Amino acid sequence: MSEPSLSSSSGDSKRSSISSDLPEFQRIKLKHVPKVKRRAPQPPPQTLPLRKTSSTTKTSSLTAPAKLYGKDLSEYDDVDVETLLAQLSPEEINILAKEVDPDDNFLPPDQRCSYECTKDPTGPLNRKKLIEHINKQAIETPDQPEFEPYVKGTVRGKKWVPPPRDQRDVEAEEKIAIDLGDEYESALKDATQEEIIDLAAILGFHSMMNQDQYHASLLNKGQPVGMGWDGITKSTQQKVYPMDPPNDTDVEESIRRVKDDDEKLIDLNLNNIKNISEEKLEQLINALPGNEHLEVLSLTNVGLTDKLALLLAEAIEKSKTLRVLNVETNFISPPVIVKLVQALLKCRTIEEFRASNQRSQVLGNKIEMEITDLVEKNTSLLRLGLHLEFNDARHRVAAHLQRNIDRIRVQRLNQRK
Repeated sequence: MSEPSLSSSSGDSKRSSISSDLPEFQRIKLKHVPKVKRRAPQPPPQTLPLRKTSSTTKTSSLTAPAKLYGKDLSEYDDVDVETLLAQLSPEEINILAKEVDPDDNFLPPDQRCSYECTKDPTGPLNRKKLIEHINKQAIETPDQPEFEPYVKGTVRGKKWVPPPRDQRDVEAEEKIAIDLGDEYESALKDATQEEIIDLAAILGFHSMMNQDQYHASLLNKGQPVGMGWDGITKSTQQKVYPMDPPNDTDVEESIRRVKDDDEKLIDLNLNNIKNISEEKLEQLINALPGNEHLEVLSLTNVGLTDKLALLLAEAIEKSKTLRVLNVETNFISPPVIVKLVQALLKCRTIEEFRASNQRSQVLGNKIEMEITDLVEKNTSLLRLGLHLEFNDARHRVAAHLQRNIDRIRVQRLNQRK
């Protein structure tokens, strides 16, 4: 009776001495685990037939309930997870937190791996230096030597050979023939290569010809020399167009002429002038209602904001001669664009309105439907420069503008008569 006690005490002393020598984060694994009584092996589940018929046989199997650590799974339903977590030490919680699913989309990528960097940051991120370091490492790293030098024409490894085709499929393809009739067959037989290329261009067989052949056929310029079916499209010299000169319009002089209602000022173009202040733009917009000669106003890329655009909407309602308004490439929000389109209903003189490429590239379904409803109520608008994403809005706007153009054309014809 004394020997077991001595052995157990000696075992405890050995475990205590071993645990004292190990680091603290590894002592968790050395905790005493209670012994679990082994169960006798269970016989395999028996299959009991329930019903037999002449056509089918249904069977049912009786299996033992699933167990975990010697307990049924139903006994773990009442376990309080919060209480179990409260009994864990910080080290155990840290180990448990690392056991995560790497494919869990609800966690950020940096929390899906067990690796944790404990180094202190050396400083803020410098993207330029990081790219230079990566490029330097790539240049300085030697290439892996090839064990076998490259020899042209030498096949390495196993060459892929397509499997043999079924003879029945080959014979079926050979029997397929298209009967076009004697008239069409004689016409195609006597046709020249240029005429066949023109026919392919008309039918839209773009893959059968190159670009030069296709465009020459559409423009009726004749086929280029040496450009048959096997011809190769060569690169053409790129056309160089001169850059647009800078806009040297005097802003202050233009504002003064708009205020004075100069009869010679019909077209005012202030596009791409960067240094126009908001005060000057506000003076110009406030002077528009009193002007009776200005017909075209272009304010592209001048930094129009929502505040100035709302003032412009009020000025449009009072304008009497303005026909074209261009406010593209500015900082106007979609709701304010709706206000500008709504102001066109009261103006009744503007035939062209352009307001694309603003701060928000996508207007949204609600805004596009509002713009579509306003355009359908406008009988004087002929051209609208807005990018509409939804097909319904685009088709309705295009159909209404076409109706306006047709009605105005009919009116002009009646006036001439």
